Amino acid sequence: MCTAATYQTRDFYFGRTLDYDRSYCEEITVMPRNFPLTFRDMPTLDSHYAVIGMAHVSDGYPLYFDGVNEKGLAMAGLNFVGYADYREPKQGKENIAHFEFIPWILSQCASVEEAKERIGKLNLTNTPFSEELPPAQLHWLIADRHETLTVEAVKEGTRLYPNPPGILTNNPPFDEQ
Repeated sequence: MCTAATYQTRDFYFGRTLDYDRSYCEEITVMPRNFPLTFRDMPTLDSHYAVIGMAHVSDGYPLYFDGVNEKGLAMAGLNFVGYADYREPKQGKENIAHFEFIPWILSQCASVEEAKERIGKLNLTNTPFSEELPPAQLHWLIADRHETLTVEAVKEGTRLYPNPPGILTNNPPFDEQ
């Protein structure tokens, strides 16, 4: 079972386990500042923060499991099988595929507060990365040195939960953990 956790003293720590019985060819992946970052339904970002994390890189695109940006904002995606519910792209929203969510947030937000604002305009889509990589059912932990947030895309919509303990695991939904 994967778990992401934060730990705050006068410093801030963020980590996660990646408990799989096989490798997904994950590797430490650095996305340099201002490297052109493409999205399926949004314009390319040419100006953004640098990000480092664990990812499977496919066709040159980082499919991040987790990461942290140069401002100290961290994020991890954990299994949420049977609960995740993504939408079709919607006019008037920022349509981000589930696999684009981590780089979309970490490339543009310096804090959890900024992430909350971006998520308010978000429509997490069910766009698959490829035929071989259909949508992964995930929920996410986003944290900085001041607060932690859980994000879940469910049938009722995108839910944001303050997460004072700073811990998230796979199923069940956060309000049941």
